[in-house]
Amino acid sequence: MTAKAGKDAMNTTVLDGEIMTNRFDDTRVYEGVRTRRVLAFCIDYLIVGLLLIPFAILVFLFGILTLGLGWMLFGILVPAVALVYIWNTLGGPRQATTGMQMMGIRLDRLDGKPVDGLFAIVHSVLFWAGNVVLSPLILLATLFLDRKRTVHDLLLGTVVTRSDR
Repeated sequence: MTAKAGKDAMNTTVLDGEIMTNRFDDTRVYEGVRTRRVLAFCIDYLIVGLLLIPFAILVFLFGILTLGLGWMLFGILVPAVALVYIWNTLGGPRQATTGMQMMGIRLDRLDGKPVDGLFAIVHSVLFWAGNVVLSPLILLATLFLDRKRTVHDLLLGTVVTRSDR
């Protein structure tokens, strides 16, 4: 066959003469994922940082109105904004944050179900918990695990793939 895939009766795909049971068997969907993932992370945290500005102003004004009590919200402002961002982007229909969309990658579940908001939050919390407990060196696992997955991907049964392939 050509580069376009043809379907047969057993729900398998024939792509360039190779039989693949699903999209995750094609190694081309993992090309460059590690680099794209790091760049997407940087873009996403730049976006979260920009989103913090108006919310910090609101919390500051709220603190003035409450004679300083509202300023306690500054302690949870960063995680709250980040989690709302993750819920709405990674847990959305595109299954990718804005940075991931810009880099052409998306998060997929191996069981075929869509990534919802709660699942996206759990994915992100496991990422941060793994980094706190085991340091960012935990990201070296992508060099050894199948499909360039991280430890939290392995635990949740997810994989990051190229959305353009």
